Amino acid sequence: MLNQLTEDMKTAMKAGDKPRLSCIRMLRAAIKDKEIELGHGLDELEAVAVLAKLVKQSKDAASQYADAGRDDLKDKELAEAGIIQAYLPDPLSDDELLVIVDQAISDTGAAGMRDMGEVMAIVKDRSAGRADMGKLSGIVKVRLA
Repeated sequence: MLNQLTEDMKTAMKAGDKPRLSCIRMLRAAIKDKEIELGHGLDELEAVAVLAKLVKQSKDAASQYADAGRDDLKDKELAEAGIIQAYLPDPLSDDELLVIVDQAISDTGAAGMRDMGEVMAIVKDRSAGRADMGKLSGIVKVRLA
């Protein structure tokens, strides 16, 4: 992923696309920071987790800017989120999420809400950064209720 970001950074430089260039530099820095924190190069899943976190942060910031009436900053954050999402794998469909949740429930033998943590751990691993954990949590709650 770092190689793809480097190539896209070069392309953005040549095209004079400053917003895209700035965002890609931020992505590279976030990945490098995580590599330093962990003490090794990131694998694909770890890099996806870093990017997913950045998308969530951008969307949260955009929401806060919208509440404050700062549409210019909201638009900037949403544009950054769009650029970052281009590097993420396609999200899982609702049907795929239901299959993953149902498999996790049957694998753990979960019987109620007290087993939610165990189910969520399996679901998180199987969704591998391709699903919103809040949405998954809601599905698990409905299935276990």
